[in-house]
Amino acid sequence: MISCQSCDNTCVDAHQIRDASGCSFHTAGSAAHLPDTAHTIAVPVFENATQSYHTELAFTQAVIRELTSRTKYAIVNSEGPTNADADATIHGRISAFQILPLTYNSTTGQSSSYLVTITASVQVNDRQGRLLYENKNYIFRQQYETTTDLTTFIQEDPAAVARLSRDFAQSLVSDMLESF
Repeated sequence: MISCQSCDNTCVDAHQIRDASGCSFHTAGSAAHLPDTAHTIAVPVFENATQSYHTELAFTQAVIRELTSRTKYAIVNSEGPTNADADATIHGRISAFQILPLTYNSTTGQSSSYLVTITASVQVNDRQGRLLYENKNYIFRQQYETTTDLTTFIQEDPAAVARLSRDFAQSLVSDMLESF
């Protein structure tokens, strides 16, 4: 405790408030949900419970890129059921993939834009299988437009999935790092 000279009340040091409140201070780049002993992470290919082709690969690759660029953790080979070389393993599952028409062309009556919605869940387990982090309900949406000119037609939903996977990976790694 520090005494205030301007009053009879006793002031509390900021560090004592932080310590008493259980503030979980951590350095940038360290994951609050992962123990200090964790140095390696395995990211097996996400499970895909939908009919969407290769969505699980886009999400898995995005998570690996995000972990590599934002953390100090080494990504290890995730082959095999136990991932014995990893201090932590991120298990993901794409549970829903939906494309819905969003707007219509009043002249042709065809859809002119769509909304892609992807729902995913994530569990992070340590080497012994203990749950370190879980979010069962990540939901991401992305709009994309279509063209009626078949000569210049470009399939846009894979680009929307790529953008969604980047958003998902950024959100997941932020959640792991910031412990909120």
